[in-house]
Amino acid sequence: MNLVEVTQGDSPIILGQPHSGTYVPDEIFSELNDIGRQLLDTDWHIPKLYEGLVDNVTVVKANFNRYVIDPNRDPQGSSLYPGQNSTSLVPLFTFDGEPIWANKPTEAAIQQRLETYHQKYHQLLNDEITRVKSIHGVAVVYDCHSIRSKIPYLFDDRLPDLNVGDDNGKSCDSNITNGVQNILRNVSSHTHVINGRFRGGWTTRHYGRPQDGVHTIQMELAQRTYLEAELPPFNYDAEKASSLRSVLSDILQDINKTILKSSSGGSL
Repeated sequence: MNLVEVTQGDSPIILGQPHSGTYVPDEIFSELNDIGRQLLDTDWHIPKLYEGLVDNVTVVKANFNRYVIDPNRDPQGSSLYPGQNSTSLVPLFTFDGEPIWANKPTEAAIQQRLETYHQKYHQLLNDEITRVKSIHGVAVVYDCHSIRSKIPYLFDDRLPDLNVGDDNGKSCDSNITNGVQNILRNVSSHTHVINGRFRGGWTTRHYGRPQDGVHTIQMELAQRTYLEAELPPFNYDAEKASSLRSVLSDILQDINKTILKSSSGGSL
């Protein structure tokens, strides 16, 4: 199995999918406790949800689970949201604050996972950013995420359906975020927020350099919008997903159009 899977396309958009993988090598799986082995905090079915929504898109997908190591966390271990509950580079707890390890990983084990998994994901993502930018002069990393709607350990209230983050306007040109917001304002079937509880993870903040032609934006979806239920076995609900996919397709098509317009001499 490839730890990270890349599908290359020629559009300006790269879909980052860091948290949908379920692979845990046996030697690490054996160290998890019964709660950890359920992989509860996976971004379930994200590749299926986004499949075919925009032509010629590049996808960078981590096949390993975030409990192995989280590719959307700072490799130096800094918190994304200082002062708030959150999970670490190698999570020790579920999103509900429950321990996931029978034997916690050592610092040496974390370093090995950083080199084997985290660095591999970002090496390939960075390669695709460079390649796509060489085609269009610009690249957009659209980071695909999902999470359960209610997690008191992390946030007080039920999340909106679609949670858009651009690091408070720092990670992408405002025309991209404004285009997304204009679409969502006209959607009655789903609620949304811009830079709410989730303003973008490490990927969004690390790669977002609008001044250099690299734009990043994160979409955190409430899992109630496309799952039968937000508990095991986390089954995909095709009817719910159909409505959501229509909205996501409009968003991605708009981003694509915005970037191609700028590549043809228009303003971004």
